[in-house]
Amino acid sequence: MAAAANLTEVFEEVGKAFTAETQIPVTFSYGPTATLARQVDEKAPFDVFAAADKEHVDALVKSGRMVAGTDAIYARGQLALWAPNGGIEHLVDIAESRFKFVAIAQPELAPYGHAAVETLRVSNLWETVQPKLVYASNINQAKQLAASGNADAAFTAYSLVLHDAGSVLKIDPKLHEPIDQAIGVVAGSAHEAEARKFVAFVTGPRGAEILTKSGYLR
Repeated sequence: MAAAANLTEVFEEVGKAFTAETQIPVTFSYGPTATLARQVDEKAPFDVFAAADKEHVDALVKSGRMVAGTDAIYARGQLALWAPNGGIEHLVDIAESRFKFVAIAQPELAPYGHAAVETLRVSNLWETVQPKLVYASNINQAKQLAASGNADAAFTAYSLVLHDAGSVLKIDPKLHEPIDQAIGVVAGSAHEAEARKFVAFVTGPRGAEILTKSGYLR
């Protein structure tokens, strides 16, 4: 299963629940949405692709690399700004000199990174904060930059930091395009029946329960 980096924690729980219910084992390969989409397009042996956006899944359906009719939006992600040492109450706080480095996922690879750039531009903070930005290949790595002290704060998925110490500021969703996340069965999967069951589980009541508990919207 190919899964966007923001799903690193929640899909481990989803996978365990799915296996407990169906006796079907699952293994996940996490990474930036754009990178995984390219691998699916190049016929990497994935059975399911869970993206951090809808656009990459739509493109793969159109090209025939995902099974039409299996694609569905399974969650809406929430962007968050996390400072492990605290000190953030409002978005504008990262413009202050005490925040020297702010981690962000590369916007051309990761939808959450793109949403973070949109947020900074709409908030008129781009010119001030852009020189502070340090880029990671995905939002999980952006979080790790802050956790390790190599950045003072990070834009990441709320689901990755909702239980962490420090300051967690949920970004107003009006500041960026919705982060609608889609999933579907990869065309040519050797385990299409099992893949369809996994997609049904993620988009069904039990999947919704786990995702909502983990900070996603439905």
